[in-house]
Amino acid sequence: MSLKIQVRTGKALEASAEVLAVVLPAFQLVKKKGKEALPAPLDEIDAAVDGALLALVKKEEFSAKKDQVLAFSPHGRLGFDRVLLCGTGDAALDTAAARTLAAKIARSAQGEKAKSLAIALPDSLLSELRPLAEGIELGAYRFTKYFTGDKAPKTALAAVSFVTGAKVSADARRAVELGAQIGAAVNVARDLSNEPPNVIYPESLADAAVAMAKANGLKATVLDFKEIKKRGMGLLQAVGQGSERKPCLVHLAYTPKNAKKRYVFVGKGVTFDTGGISIKPAAGMQEMKHDMSGAANIVGFMQAIAALKPDVEVHGIMPCAENMPDGTAYRPGDVWTSYEGKTVEIVNTDAEGRLILADAMTYAQKLEPDFLIDNATLTGACVVALGTTASAWYANGDEAAKEFGAAVTTSGEQMWRMPLLEELKDQLKSEVADLKNAGDRYGGSISAALFLREFIGSIKNWVHADIAGPAMADRTFRWDPKGGTGHGVLTFLALVENATRQDRE
Repeated sequence: MSLKIQVRTGKALEASAEVLAVVLPAFQLVKKKGKEALPAPLDEIDAAVDGALLALVKKEEFSAKKDQVLAFSPHGRLGFDRVLLCGTGDAALDTAAARTLAAKIARSAQGEKAKSLAIALPDSLLSELRPLAEGIELGAYRFTKYFTGDKAPKTALAAVSFVTGAKVSADARRAVELGAQIGAAVNVARDLSNEPPNVIYPESLADAAVAMAKANGLKATVLDFKEIKKRGMGLLQAVGQGSERKPCLVHLAYTPKNAKKRYVFVGKGVTFDTGGISIKPAAGMQEMKHDMSGAANIVGFMQAIAALKPDVEVHGIMPCAENMPDGTAYRPGDVWTSYEGKTVEIVNTDAEGRLILADAMTYAQKLEPDFLIDNATLTGACVVALGTTASAWYANGDEAAKEFGAAVTTSGEQMWRMPLLEELKDQLKSEVADLKNAGDRYGGSISAALFLREFIGSIKNWVHADIAGPAMADRTFRWDPKGGTGHGVLTFLALVENATRQDRE
């Protein structure tokens, strides 16, 4: 069931909803007729419950500090089952903080099993309606498709209203609509990643991407296994040929008229990763269904691009494969020729993501992008370095780093720039081919990025994002801009929006 989000002018206490959330900055008690009292708008609520709210505020020492929440039941005195007081503190909330606030409120409403939610907003947050709507969609997300019987959820949040005393403009309504569309697009990425590997495999992932493209007016092209071999995409062929589910490559395109810039995004689509002949341990292998989160991000991101309609040409490339260890699987010791023509010695079949990305980035080179960005659940080394709430990113120059870093700041996603240490490049030297596909144990995320850099050609602006930690850590109910499946989509959108803004200036 889709979630309806709207903004309207009115009084909070007159809203029709099961849960009311009142967002308010930090406050102190005031004096009225010589007695302590709550400031507006809490004084109206307090009067309706015969002073019980004032007593509760004093008992809990609630003053609406940032992230402070006070929940209570009005016991029939108001038209709500539950009221949440949500503090924002003294400082104004930025875009990321507004999104997180809304996500937390939506999660709280889900916890109350509410179908409807009203959020009373201070005037200071009316400029943040888009991220607030994004946060509602993201916070309300649940993956419940395969629950049956008693485990199936009986209720779901279906309607959310932002309530303000100010007049609501057409721009405000559009901001809410766009925010809801973007949040829903990120949830598409999360849904794809959460699907089991018997449902999402290379062909079905491609089908999902094509269906999204058709529904949103985007162009979609799919290269099947026969075409992959014909074009000489040897690395993508090598990774995928050991599965009955053969590999493919998907190209999604948004091409507005008179676009001055072209941005290309590539996402790793390993729909299940056994490790191949270099097979992984059994413990936790079920999580390898999430190894296509980079490609899932591309699907969600391109859906958001279709809603945003920027003045920048945007392409999404998805190399899709299943890494399986059957009799036709590639082996340690094999040498394969990439789409670009470089030969690669396979020393570890579990370092497969960089191989399919390499051929996809050669494909992307032919589009002559102004900026190339790849994202992937690439290395466990990245998780060791940064944990499960931050992504790593690498850039091949200061100009690319400045632009991407600004987008990270705008989005509020936690992503950390890592160095391309040139001395680690020696780890990729092979005695029988141009490159090895993996380096030593130490510096594994860096050496993987250095390997990918070998396949960007003359592209001046390139960023590699290793999203392994967040993509594996947060699969269903939780959401936070500092982590979560679909992590990176908001940054990619900010990158494109910043480029559009620069062109218009």
